[in-house]
Amino acid sequence: MDYILLDKINSIQDLKNMKESELPLLCEELRAFMTETVAKTGGHLASSLGAVELIVAMHRVFDSPKDKLIFDVGHQAYAHKILTGRREVFETLRKEGGISGFPKREESEHDAFNTGHASTAISAALGYARAMRLNGEDGYAVALVGDGSMTGGLIYEAMDDAGRDKTLPLIIILNDNEMSIARNVGGVTHSFASMRTGKRYLAFKRGVMRALDMSKPGKWLGMHMESLKNRVKHFMLPNLPFEDLGMTYIGPIDGHNIHKLIKYFERVKDMHRPVILHTMTQKGKGYVYAEENPERFHGISPFSIETGETNINPDKSCSQVFGDTLCTLAQKDPRIVAVTAAMPSGTGLTKFAKQFPKRFFDVGIAEEHAVTMAAGMAAGGLRPVVALYSSFMQRAYDEMLHDVCLQKLPVVIGLDRAGLVGEDGETHQGVYDPAFLMTMPNLAMYSPASVEELQAMLKMATERTEPAVVRYNRGSLPSRNMAPLQFGKWQVMRPFDSVAILATGTLLPLAERIAEQQNCGLVHMRFLKPIDEELIRNFCERKTKLLILEENVAAVSSAIALRCESCSVRAVTVPDCPVTQGTIAQQRERFGMTEQNILQVLTELQSL
Repeated sequence: MDYILLDKINSIQDLKNMKESELPLLCEELRAFMTETVAKTGGHLASSLGAVELIVAMHRVFDSPKDKLIFDVGHQAYAHKILTGRREVFETLRKEGGISGFPKREESEHDAFNTGHASTAISAALGYARAMRLNGEDGYAVALVGDGSMTGGLIYEAMDDAGRDKTLPLIIILNDNEMSIARNVGGVTHSFASMRTGKRYLAFKRGVMRALDMSKPGKWLGMHMESLKNRVKHFMLPNLPFEDLGMTYIGPIDGHNIHKLIKYFERVKDMHRPVILHTMTQKGKGYVYAEENPERFHGISPFSIETGETNINPDKSCSQVFGDTLCTLAQKDPRIVAVTAAMPSGTGLTKFAKQFPKRFFDVGIAEEHAVTMAAGMAAGGLRPVVALYSSFMQRAYDEMLHDVCLQKLPVVIGLDRAGLVGEDGETHQGVYDPAFLMTMPNLAMYSPASVEELQAMLKMATERTEPAVVRYNRGSLPSRNMAPLQFGKWQVMRPFDSVAILATGTLLPLAERIAEQQNCGLVHMRFLKPIDEELIRNFCERKTKLLILEENVAAVSSAIALRCESCSVRAVTVPDCPVTQGTIAQQRERFGMTEQNILQVLTELQSL
């Protein structure tokens, strides 16, 4: 498809040279181009569609890379990528060797900070602003914050700090689309709603601004009488949170009115102090199916532009199996409650929320709070099950250790997207959680390799009394006949003597094929913790040579190697390097998790 304006933009300067009257058409073309591309590649479409005018106005007014533009969350930055010289390679989005789906410093000088998760941008922008001031540099630090990031606690730590420094050129643009991934929840959201619907305040503000803008003295007063304006705001909206944190608040304004955005961005540049500009946008704007179902098009696999439909895998995903099983368990046990951090659909809890609304808690993008709240629930006699992605669990390390494990509280974590996850790249890989969770006292870690095991393990975890993590992969697991599940015991699937392959999860079918070809032992590590010490002693007594397959950094294999000093141990794991984007199959190929490479490692092990 040919584009009248977009095809002419190869740099930010090309955008700055355009007439302002041309910008609405440019925004339309950006949306069409993004939709056309993401329909082929998959990606985070709805968020980026909603932020187009904001990003065009930012690049029109500010001077990147001198001014530091930081996006929170990073998946709303597709227009930024296209405008900063990556239009011609945008079709490689999220592909191996292509451009990342998130801002990435290694990719462009215009990507000031890597932002794959949420709630980090204001802290990073504040750090940039202070660095520029100490280095004697001019420039602005601008954070585009939205899509639920304001429900994360780190945001308020940063704003509390920034509000103390009245001279920093820090500009926060709040992209208020009433969404995180699912609908926003919590008191912060209600506060925003109050701002959006505060008719007395908005009418008064419009009248005052019209009066002031009619003359040069009035414009001067409007820009400099901050103390008077703050008093008026507190009188009209006494609960305005940003003013209480020391930020100057402006808004709300229409985040799709490019001319108004440019006008306000120019104004806040001249204020030379921490400012938050509140804009209202529509997630998914410009593509009807994304407008109607922004949660589904938050992260979407390749789809038909005409129908909005994707090629659906007929097998139930692990998330769906987890959610269905939890509903079944909750029908029998009234103590079971479900907790998620802004991901009810992604973690399979939508059905639970409908079936048990009083026992479902979405806390927003606040994993730390989710885990500690669950600890309180468990201490109060409930059986909380917290559904999180592996990569988001990283934020709740301290809470898991301090509040759950040390107190041995029966909190169950459903750890979704464990292992390699593919196209989302470095920030979203679920390969690190075993390394930090296996060291926690009193914790049990379950690792299913089939639908039946996932169901049985979730049931066992909710019935026992210790903290537990049930970790499962993105996508689906096979269905198979399941041997009886014993807590802390591994399953010997093929008898072993001199050589045994140890595997779990999605790598078990590959291990089965190789073990059968080579006529060697096979053990399914159903539990990553506790490790089956009885079986380990058996390995040591026989001096069995062990090949461990692990779709994580070397955590399980390291623990086994320490216990099996009398055995020769080899491991195929994710190496100590960032896992860049590509399909899961490509990532496994990259790290030697293929039949050919594993056979080679096994042959070398057998020759020792």
